[in-house]
Amino acid sequence: METTRYQLDDLLRVMTRLRDPDTGCPWDIRQDFRSIVPSTLEECYELAQAIEHGDFGHVAEELGDVLFQVVFYAQLGREQELFSFETIVDTLVTKLVRRHPHVFAGGEIEGVAADRGTVESVKASWEAIKQSERRAKSQHGLLADIPVALPALPRAQKLQKRAAQVNFDWPDAGAVLAKLEEEIAELREAMSSGGPAAIEEEMGDILFSCTNLARHLGQDAEASLRRATSKFEQRFAAMETQAATSGNLLGELSAAELDDLWESAKRSRRKDSRGA
Repeated sequence: METTRYQLDDLLRVMTRLRDPDTGCPWDIRQDFRSIVPSTLEECYELAQAIEHGDFGHVAEELGDVLFQVVFYAQLGREQELFSFETIVDTLVTKLVRRHPHVFAGGEIEGVAADRGTVESVKASWEAIKQSERRAKSQHGLLADIPVALPALPRAQKLQKRAAQVNFDWPDAGAVLAKLEEEIAELREAMSSGGPAAIEEEMGDILFSCTNLARHLGQDAEASLRRATSKFEQRFAAMETQAATSGNLLGELSAAELDDLWESAKRSRRKDSRGA
């Protein structure tokens, strides 16, 4: 049975101590809302990595690191009399109850709805509620609340998904693939006769179309790219290992030798994946 020593109140107290101007940590005392944003993003990506690798022994630790970021912001908010941790929790619970009327009957946490609906009806209700919330915030545009600070790939996915809600979308994956092929042809033309600005624009159109194609195929473009990147990283590491075994460095090998190592690494990975 899992046993725990510390509780949430202890975490909040630790955060207060870390920020104490007389007895706290010099680094933590110097931080502000903007300075810890990079750490917040990094911790979220580390959590995603642990989950994707099935490294559940570290998932709880990474979740703790993400929670610490929330607590840090809450402490900064309390110090500046902007908001508190309690405000964060109250706002979150209120929003979750409001957005799930099919679960919380009468807007009460213990209220049980007679009909929970279907996945499709829940999605429709969710979007209608969010649109109402955007109007309340004077964000009347359908795309208005999608953060500019999001990484480009997930932001493109959200923009495309949101536009599809009003039927501004390709009819199927085949149509998107045709558009992608068109964009590739335009990039070829830009490469042969255009300047850097034209090439950049066409390259962006290709990436945007690839993201759209992934969505139509039911894939998450961000997750797909991360997996492909991880696969490349593993194969490249295998190439380095093979080269070192032969007493070579990759930079000393010819293009043909590098291709041989790459194909060998691919065969090795396929063999490992089959459990041979």
